[in-house]
Amino acid sequence: MTACVPITRMDYDANGLRQEASRSRDAGAARRMLALALVLEGHSRTEAAGLCGMDRQTLRDWVHRYNEQGLSGLSNQMAPGATPRLSNEQTKEVARWVREGPSLAEHGVVRWRRIDLARLIQQRFGVHLAERSVGALLHRLGFRRLSARPRHPGHDTAAEAAHKKTSLTWSPRLSRQRLRASRSNCGGRTKLVSASKAL
Repeated sequence: MTACVPITRMDYDANGLRQEASRSRDAGAARRMLALALVLEGHSRTEAAGLCGMDRQTLRDWVHRYNEQGLSGLSNQMAPGATPRLSNEQTKEVARWVREGPSLAEHGVVRWRRIDLARLIQQRFGVHLAERSVGALLHRLGFRRLSARPRHPGHDTAAEAAHKKTSLTWSPRLSRQRLRASRSNCGGRTKLVSASKAL
């Protein structure tokens, strides 16, 4: 059996650790404080670990963290994650591209797709991003995936309005047979059926 790692940090005694555990909003950290308090009160490491829902080796690891970092070392620490591939300035530039929209003459498209933005980012910044990463970037920037239907650059709004004014709106008249067939019997009167027919 390996030797017990002593608790060398004496910022808190057992009562102090219990008080800090009662104040903590982190349930995991509070459990670890209580385990350390039990050790300081003279309980064996195996007993203290078992009472606080961990094994002896895990308690040993938390003792190391507590000795090095104090109470803050008893909380789970999030991994920092990957560094962003684009700088803040580059990210702002991408947001500007999306807000302004593409130019058909310059970009060859009438609306941005993720693959188009990935290609432009590669050309301008020399950074290769997958389509999925471009989608995540757009989501972080607050852009929604849905977009307005693009209009053809040669679209004439005045001609469309004039066409609507001159066009007749009509709907085909239903024949009597189709009209009768389309009516629903739902909610109508029910017919009485004799008992012999019902069986």
